[in-house]
Amino acid sequence: MHRNKGVALLLVLLIVAFVSIIATQMGSKLQLQASRAINIKDNNQAQWYAMGAEQYARKAIAQLVEEADGVIHLEQPWAAEDITFPLPGGGLEVRLRDLQSCFNINALQSEEKATPEPLADAFKRLLQARSLEIPSYEADVFGDSVMDWLDTDDRIRPFGAEDSDYEAKLPPYLPANNLMVSASELRMVHGAKREWLTSLLDWICVLPNDTTFKLNVNTLKEEQAPLLHALLGNGISLQDVSGILASRKPEGFEEVADFLTLPEITALQLTEAQRDWFDVSTDYFMLYSKASYNDASFSMRSILKVNDDNSVTVTYREFGGF
Repeated sequence: MHRNKGVALLLVLLIVAFVSIIATQMGSKLQLQASRAINIKDNNQAQWYAMGAEQYARKAIAQLVEEADGVIHLEQPWAAEDITFPLPGGGLEVRLRDLQSCFNINALQSEEKATPEPLADAFKRLLQARSLEIPSYEADVFGDSVMDWLDTDDRIRPFGAEDSDYEAKLPPYLPANNLMVSASELRMVHGAKREWLTSLLDWICVLPNDTTFKLNVNTLKEEQAPLLHALLGNGISLQDVSGILASRKPEGFEEVADFLTLPEITALQLTEAQRDWFDVSTDYFMLYSKASYNDASFSMRSILKVNDDNSVTVTYREFGGF
């Protein structure tokens, strides 16, 4: 009798222990699911804040282009360094970058059949800028390799690389032989070095599916003088180029002809193709947006294109990277 009561008591205690363990696990899982649902909701709300910033930027750029008659310069509101908006439960931080105040790498593909290749020569001059500190041989290797990465043939340039060079790497891969989608692809190009690639990325950009090259001389900052100097050639000193940017009116040049008729530029006797590189308007902007809501945050990069009718569309969107 006493033995049976002891066994029954042990069984009851075991059942209670099992039920307590199961209840604890169910409670933990329920709490985890609730936290996960809250995080998903907060992340979604932060993402929608960023998407709202993108829509607002599209309308603001369209209005700016129409009111400014297409002339874009650094004294306009879009060029502010830190633009923040307080929002319910969080906030929004955005920044716009003119993608025509940098070197469009994809434009080098249009040089594939050009003889001579003035834009390719300008790119190599940019690589040899003193501020980048790229050794001459590395600049030649990287410059030719970028051209080989973009072109559609298998002809290897003097310092370039094609399929066989990339297949010999560990791990092996193949060149795109096509336009780039993001400037981050430059890390894959033969000859790229981490020591100077990060600095180079400040001066270059990639316009998806666009091989045109236009540089807005109104939105170039003074520290970007080496970029303009590379395009103008060796017939002008870097100091004179810096002087042109420093003496530029706050609202920039009203027309591109005002820039091209400067005495320093006229003396260079630029070809018609070289003169077409310069402009005072912008068709592409990069929007960096970072939204926060409660404990969640969301970052996004969007490329905005101004169409012929002054409407603005999104041509590329990438999450992260602010």
